Amino acid sequence: MTLHKILKYLALVIGVVGLILWGRVLMAGDDAIENSADVQASVVSPFLYVAYLVFAIIVLLVLFFVIKGLFSGDIKRTLIAVGSFIIVVAIAYVLTDGTEKTLSDGTMLSASADHWVGAGLVTFYILAGAAVLLMVLSGVRKLIN
Repeated sequence: MTLHKILKYLALVIGVVGLILWGRVLMAGDDAIENSADVQASVVSPFLYVAYLVFAIIVLLVLFFVIKGLFSGDIKRTLIAVGSFIIVVAIAYVLTDGTEKTLSDGTMLSASADHWVGAGLVTFYILAGAAVLLMVLSGVRKLIN
């Protein structure tokens, strides 16, 4: 059996389990979940465990295929891509500043954490803008040709 078939069946099983657990959450209702810790533990927790399992599987598969691609592909292009990403993060970090803030629950957010949150947002904006720009340029190039 190939890896594709195994992953397809695994995804199907996880999807069915997720649908069953989601149905249990819907049948319990919002009020019952908010008012009872027992209902939260018996209805919501299994749903979260499935989500954690799916997340762990995805992270492991991504790591596996990235490492496999590194050793079988062109390492120079990979290092250029990783270096470009690090440069974008560094630019975003330089463009932002951090100030200590009080959060809505009364806890304090440190200046360093605020700085990294701002840098993460700016990194996202830079990468999203670059993606949109490249899609527009690709579309224009196809129209010209």
